[in-house]
Amino acid sequence: MLWLGLAWLGSVLLVAVIVALAVGAWKGVVPHLADRRAQRALTAENDDLKQQVANLQRSQQVTDIATKALRQTISQRDEEINGLRADLSFYSRLVGGDAQREGMKVQEVSLQPVPHSQAWNLTVSLTQNIKRDDDTSGTLSVSVEGLRDNKVMQLDWATLGDAAEKDGIPFRFRYFQQLHTTIALPSDFRPTRLHVTVQPENGDAVSRAVGWSDALASPVTTNQGDTDAQP
Repeated sequence: MLWLGLAWLGSVLLVAVIVALAVGAWKGVVPHLADRRAQRALTAENDDLKQQVANLQRSQQVTDIATKALRQTISQRDEEINGLRADLSFYSRLVGGDAQREGMKVQEVSLQPVPHSQAWNLTVSLTQNIKRDDDTSGTLSVSVEGLRDNKVMQLDWATLGDAAEKDGIPFRFRYFQQLHTTIALPSDFRPTRLHVTVQPENGDAVSRAVGWSDALASPVTTNQGDTDAQP
């Protein structure tokens, strides 16, 4: 009976130990499972945020490309509009509207730099009324106003032009003519304004002042208020 009692007590203690170990093990498993679920949730949220960032980056790239293309299109349209306005002004001047006789006009002035030099190609367009029945001839000269050693000075045509055209660029036309020449400036001279003077053989001189940067940016057409010669 004693041994039977001891065996029963031992079995009870063994069951208690097993139950305690099982409960402890389960308590350790439950937090581990909870941690794994939280980690999976955080990983999914992180992946979702990464995808959202990637989508926003692609959207920004598309927006930047579209904006750049739109600005380029607007710039091209502006150039076309400016060109059409210049053409309209040119042909309106050429036709002359209701005027019977109009004198010469400096219609357009443009500059193009010569690469790797201190020279510029100059183009000047002259017009007169299409209703005129005689040619106009004369010479065109140019001077450049600017800064040299922080002093304002003006370079005359004899300093700028070709020695073969020391008296000016000759012209002769009835309706319109484009004159081309090349001018060279000293390396320490900073130009600010271009002065164009047209001297017809019969009539008063026509003068036109144009900002240097304006003539470089695009052809400068005539503005209201310019004075014509009346041969």
